[in-house]
Amino acid sequence: MGGLAAAGTLAKAGKRVLVLEQHDQAGGCCHTFQERGIEFDVGIHYVGQMHEGSMLRVALDQLTEGQLCWQRLPDPYDEVSLGPRRYQLRAGKVAFATALEEQFPAEKAAIKEFMRLSKMASRHVALLAVLKMVPRWLAAFLVRTSLVYWISPVFRMAATSHSEAVARLTGDRDLRALLSYLFYGTAPQDSSFMVNVLMVHHYQRGAWYPRGGGSEIAFHIAPLIERAGGAVLVRAPVTRILVSSAGTAVGVVVQKGPSEEEVEVFAPLVISDAGVFNTFSKLLPPPLRSHPGVRSRLAMVRHGMGSFLVFVGLRGSAAELALPATNFWIYPHNDLDGMMTHYASLSRDDVPDNLAMMFITFPAAKDPTYEQRHPGRSCMTILTMARYEWFEEWAGTRTKHRGPDYQQYKLAIAQRLLERALQRFPHLRDKVEFMEAASPLTNQHYLAAPRGEMYGTEHDVARFSPAVVAAMRAETPVKNLYLTGQDVFSCGLAGALHGGLLCASAVLGRLLYLDLLLLKKKIKRRRGRQAL
Repeated sequence: MGGLAAAGTLAKAGKRVLVLEQHDQAGGCCHTFQERGIEFDVGIHYVGQMHEGSMLRVALDQLTEGQLCWQRLPDPYDEVSLGPRRYQLRAGKVAFATALEEQFPAEKAAIKEFMRLSKMASRHVALLAVLKMVPRWLAAFLVRTSLVYWISPVFRMAATSHSEAVARLTGDRDLRALLSYLFYGTAPQDSSFMVNVLMVHHYQRGAWYPRGGGSEIAFHIAPLIERAGGAVLVRAPVTRILVSSAGTAVGVVVQKGPSEEEVEVFAPLVISDAGVFNTFSKLLPPPLRSHPGVRSRLAMVRHGMGSFLVFVGLRGSAAELALPATNFWIYPHNDLDGMMTHYASLSRDDVPDNLAMMFITFPAAKDPTYEQRHPGRSCMTILTMARYEWFEEWAGTRTKHRGPDYQQYKLAIAQRLLERALQRFPHLRDKVEFMEAASPLTNQHYLAAPRGEMYGTEHDVARFSPAVVAAMRAETPVKNLYLTGQDVFSCGLAGALHGGLLCASAVLGRLLYLDLLLLKKKIKRRRGRQAL
């Protein structure tokens, strides 16, 4: 998504862009796949801040030229289980806080303060983008002198542990967990308070799902790139970046077809959405991998945690099976830090019997076009986090040919997750038609994620310290080589999109966020006139 966002934005500016995707579908986590007549969405479960006139909506409407339709999810959009207790999240500036206060009547002051901090973070988060765009010497000066903390409290908020911050807000352990429930592989004690607050805020105005599934996003961005004279090619893995004797990126080498023939493609600049580890550790020529600027950036970040998904095909439509559009986050108890510490320390053999959190969603219930496209069928997706080390023994084997031990291990985890999901939804027990599972090795194959991570580099509190925020920018130590995507800004669709906008801003030497803000105001004025 970060690559398509950067390419689409540059195409809007009249640039010819060639997008090279190693998989057989463009879009990364936005792609879908079909199995036995049932379609599954692999990464887009729901998206916030897609209300009319929002900055994210304006940006995506520009990239898809208004052709992508979004379906708003009904309330409650999320249900969180902490052991036997269930809590619901509702959309709306007032309704969100009111629903929390109804479920935690003794914690109104804490909820009010969280909402205040949430509003402040959403208004000031743009300053993190500014820190990535100002000249490096200025960013370094602001960080070194600690002036950055005087500019806005959001920088201290970004560098504060989430668990520490919520412990100061409330003593209610269920409320603490509920303010930390949007899990992305980093324990609350190790994650940034600002990131978690922004993730909760992301859905306060509601949750949306792309009509037709996640693959519609790439489908509607590609024509924009092509009309500007560019192209989007799939099954085109880049094996290395070409660098001139002067140390300037001048193109890439692409593997062509099953014969593994390599083709050199030259370009005035190169943008990588392969992630910081792939780009700096694999794609750059070996001499440049030891460049001080490259090594210092790699030393600032760590690999994120992998994921494990179960795709369940169901007999019957979403309506027939009464599938909810709500997303379900299920935790064994309210100590999320303890849960994650224990889970991450497990040996491989202990994992199937000690699974921790799980996320359950029903894409067929969110998309009103699903029944028309796949009549009489529906699906359920189950997700949990998984360490790459648990599957590392089978690294290097071919997908679908990893051997019986791998299949048996993967099935053991998948069956236990499915059983837990069926305990929550027992009426689906005799409706299961088949089940497929995806491990971190699956992510490694389809997303080229080095260690199966779904969200790029680890989103720990260190990554959002001012020094790392300033360093993890689109420009790289290699002239004419730029980064885009989640590693430039943050995780998820919105994070990857912002990474693309930051990249395009750096390439064009233009503050595109100002352009978007002016466009947003223009659209609002036009709608106001139409309403008269």
